[in-house]
Amino acid sequence: MAATKFLLLLVVLVFSLSSKSSVGTEKVSLDLYYESLCPYSARFFVNYLDDLFSNGLIDIVDLRLIPYGNARVGSNNTISCQHGPYECLLNTVEACVIDVWPNVGEHFPFINCIETLVADHKYLDWQSCFVKAFSGFQRVADCYNSGYGKKLELQYAAETNALQPPHTYVPWVVVDGQPLYKDYENVGAYVCKAYKGSLPPACNSAAVLTSASLLSTVNHQKKHVTDAGEEAAIAIPTEPEGHWKFVT
Repeated sequence: MAATKFLLLLVVLVFSLSSKSSVGTEKVSLDLYYESLCPYSARFFVNYLDDLFSNGLIDIVDLRLIPYGNARVGSNNTISCQHGPYECLLNTVEACVIDVWPNVGEHFPFINCIETLVADHKYLDWQSCFVKAFSGFQRVADCYNSGYGKKLELQYAAETNALQPPHTYVPWVVVDGQPLYKDYENVGAYVCKAYKGSLPPACNSAAVLTSASLLSTVNHQKKHVTDAGEEAAIAIPTEPEGHWKFVT
């Protein structure tokens, strides 16, 4: 009888320890500073960030999206975006979506849908993403039309401008507080390297980071990269109306 109780206690103890080791492990923070109409940002969504959801790495990641990028705040808190007024509209819409649906599993599909359209040069069809991702989208429209979306963008502006080291291009990818610079395409490998718990199967296929590749990211710290060479790939329409109206 005593032996049986001892075995049961041992099983409970082992289970408790294993649960704490997996559940108690902190997720890897992954912050993406980007702008909605930047072709490089769009490609990062489509070719790399989306993979985190398909391969399961999202389970060990605390992903934050910050849609502001290279915009500028002027007098009277006016915001000017690198790719024009339509980018400001989409940045604000994406900020509202994040606010209305704070769970990354809910807001990512919509934002990823928009960025896929940007990559395909079809971003004027962005409202179709609501059909694919959400119902009840009036809450997002209310956020935008009420001016609350702009308040969110000003908060993102303050956060982006406070980055240390300062961001010099987008996408600007930060893993556990460390910018990846131009090595952001290896984001999966950096996530696996930073995670302290039992690695998921996807990490077995991630590229192994060598000290040389880590040093190469530091060498890019003072290099400035823009998407000036691809500006012609995005046709900016006339300035959108002050209020956003849904197409129903």
